[in-house]
Amino acid sequence: MKNYLNFESEVKNLEIELEKLKDPYNAEGLSEVNTDKINKIEKELDLKLKKIYSNLDPWQTTLVARHEDRPKAKFFIENLIDDFVPLSGDRFFGEDKSLIAGLGKFDNKSVLVLGQEKGEDLDSRIERNFGMMRPEGYRKSIRLLNLANKFNIPIISFIDTPGAYPGVAAEERGQAEAIARSIECCMQLKVPNISIIIGEGGSGGAIALASSNKIIMLENAIYSVISPEGCATILWRDPKKTLEAARAMKLTSQDLLDLKIIDEIIPEPTGGAHRNRQAILNNVRLSIKKNLEYYVNFSRDEIYNMRKEKFLAIGRENGFKINEKGENTLLSTQPSKNNLISVIKKKKNYIILLLISLMISLFLIL
Repeated sequence: MKNYLNFESEVKNLEIELEKLKDPYNAEGLSEVNTDKINKIEKELDLKLKKIYSNLDPWQTTLVARHEDRPKAKFFIENLIDDFVPLSGDRFFGEDKSLIAGLGKFDNKSVLVLGQEKGEDLDSRIERNFGMMRPEGYRKSIRLLNLANKFNIPIISFIDTPGAYPGVAAEERGQAEAIARSIECCMQLKVPNISIIIGEGGSGGAIALASSNKIIMLENAIYSVISPEGCATILWRDPKKTLEAARAMKLTSQDLLDLKIIDEIIPEPTGGAHRNRQAILNNVRLSIKKNLEYYVNFSRDEIYNMRKEKFLAIGRENGFKINEKGENTLLSTQPSKNNLISVIKKKKNYIILLLISLMISLFLIL
């Protein structure tokens, strides 16, 4: 049974009608297949999907990214990676099944693969903890990232999580520290590290594995510091203002590409990745191949520096640059003349406010 989103009601009706026409042995008895009408409805369905998916708002994109039938990390690993050998455990506490990790081959070359897996049905979702990793999952990834770095093996990560698991036990075992160390480990790698956000890229749970040389998103994926519901609850105190929150957060792939947070968008078939799994699989394969080939001629130190400069450039119009004296021009601790004047003005304002506050206090006391 197909799952439809709330804005796909017209698509649902057309597909139900199409299925009835394609089935000659329906409830009304044996009948002829009306091919002309089938072709007409198929064209109408295609046009309807194109119209809907070319005008998705950020909240609708979020719903598509969370779609139950959307291809998960396990699907991509099984179909893109040959001779995959899963590796388990963090050597501290236990195994986290929300993270599929192991060694395999892509295009006959060894790679380390990390995949945040949500699960396909209720039982597997509970087993995978809905893709929310615990500290042992991040510590497992750190162990394997260091292994890949030691043996010069490129890394491919499939990101799909609403965020790190917020349970009490996870916090007691050092959730924040594990995420921070995972980010630190990713930034120190000297091998190519490619992250593909295939669904949700939520909060520190995603960035712990997505601190990579290349951050790639599927067209209808999202990447954000918090869920739209959480943002709406905090800023508007109304969890129903999800559309306003999603727009303000700039969580869609195109917004993030414009802001230079991500490096590439992988196009999805009309109607989302779940409607044509083979097409999205081919698109992801081409992207991974292209990006791995890009780093073949770079040294380990160059790969490390490229990643460092990429993240230092985020939020800075001209990026991170070094002048003739070997000093960086954007991260200098010495303020410019204009900046110094603005700092003095701000301090002057603070002093005036402080004096006014003291005068009011004395007036009230007397």
